Amino acid sequence: MRYALYFTPAQDDPLTVAAARWLGRDAFSGGLVAQGDEPPLSSETLREATAEPRRYGFHATLKAPFALKDGASLTELTESFASFAAETRRFEIPSLALGRLGAFFALVPGQPSAELQAFAAEAVRRFEPFRAPLSEGDIARRKPDTLPAIQREHLLRWGYPYVFDEFRFHMTLSGALEPALADAIEPLLKTRFASFLGKPLTVSGLALFVEPERGAPFTVHTWLPLAA
Repeated sequence: MRYALYFTPAQDDPLTVAAARWLGRDAFSGGLVAQGDEPPLSSETLREATAEPRRYGFHATLKAPFALKDGASLTELTESFASFAAETRRFEIPSLALGRLGAFFALVPGQPSAELQAFAAEAVRRFEPFRAPLSEGDIARRKPDTLPAIQREHLLRWGYPYVFDEFRFHMTLSGALEPALADAIEPLLKTRFASFLGKPLTVSGLALFVEPERGAPFTVHTWLPLAA
């Protein structure tokens, strides 16, 4: 079993609902959501294009998935999670944009946010005491020899390459896509998420996600609001 600290809006937030319809799954309930056709794409093509983010659920990673270390308990983790949420003030990302990050799409900040970077960094530090060391297999899957030195150091020290200065907030909307398919999906995403693009996103809560076994879908274990 693995846990992760993710940002996602509340279950009834319009962005959460829109993302669940796009990805075909609600991470809060764990239930599948009908995607339908998105001409010129078939429902099968859309389902394949969103398969990877569908398993993880709509989110932005703060503390990447980890197993509990020996001696750590879920009770202690949830208590620390509740304390962190109660101590952390909600804030706004000034605007959202649709990002084409290499071969996949995600919702990203429209401009840098020091407050967002600090929030993510504190989540990494706060929950590090609960994390079991990565196995050799986990490290190998990250292909450390291909990573820049600083990301390799982060992987070995913090269990994830993309933390602190390497952190880039993103809420993934697709898997890796061939260029032609990406070109076809981009206008669909702009239409689906038009009401959110260019507008602020309030970081109003935090979610503890759980993966019951490796490869299983992640679901929301607990979502808590941040302090007003």
